[in-house]
Amino acid sequence: MRMPRSTWAGALILGLMAVAAVVSPWLLPDPEAMDLGARFAPLSAEHWLGADELGRDIAARLLQGGRVSLAVAAATALLAALLGTLVGLVAGYYGGLADATLMRLTDGVMALPLLPLLIVLAAADPAKLGIAPETLASESFAVVRLVVIIGCVGWTTVARLVRASTLSVRSRDYVRAAVAVGAGPGRIMLRHVLPNVASPMVVATTLSVGNIILIESALSFLGLGIRPPLASWGNMLTGAMDVVWSAPVLAVWPGAAIFLTVLAFNLLGDGLQRAMERR
Repeated sequence: MRMPRSTWAGALILGLMAVAAVVSPWLLPDPEAMDLGARFAPLSAEHWLGADELGRDIAARLLQGGRVSLAVAAATALLAALLGTLVGLVAGYYGGLADATLMRLTDGVMALPLLPLLIVLAAADPAKLGIAPETLASESFAVVRLVVIIGCVGWTTVARLVRASTLSVRSRDYVRAAVAVGAGPGRIMLRHVLPNVASPMVVATTLSVGNIILIESALSFLGLGIRPPLASWGNMLTGAMDVVWSAPVLAVWPGAAIFLTVLAFNLLGDGLQRAMERR
């Protein structure tokens, strides 16, 4: 399966970002360590990208934000792919009332204004669900909550693509043969249908990662996503807004990271789509 050069460029950018994010704790200072004597420090051997308004190392925070943003995007894309694949497989294989019900549900979710809906869900108080205060204050809970919120409304594209492919695959001879020898619906969907509808699912999931990063950044920018002191590219932009006229470079670095990451995922997704279409 030959890939266009742009696809390899996207994969290279993502690979370099992933390696830098993983090794940064051993090469860079603590991203949450403050040094008021180094406020707005310029680029130097000590601070590779300078320091922010609290003297924190920008490079360390940028790569910590990369770990958080990429982890949220990958987990959310996986959750959305699982939900969308389940809905699409059941709707496409069974047809009839199940298909009509699930697709009307999908249409209803797609018809909702995405960003306002996510803002409402993110602004809801989870303490009313009886969750312990120490759990609410943990950084991992904020990440998991964001993944669930975005994933529960981001599965619709995968569902429609998987349903369309399933409608085509279920009428083929090998599926009819499996039915004839007594295989159950679950086994047929997992062993015979799912492998043959994986291509559109993989492409849609890859392309969705860039959009998820933008959504996470927007929610964090509005104060409804990842919250300080844990860094994400969105809340780094929020912090930069207060000093954007005196230190505009604080907004440039997270903005450039978001741009490059979304571009890389889109290049990778487009390349996979072209390669699978040729195949």
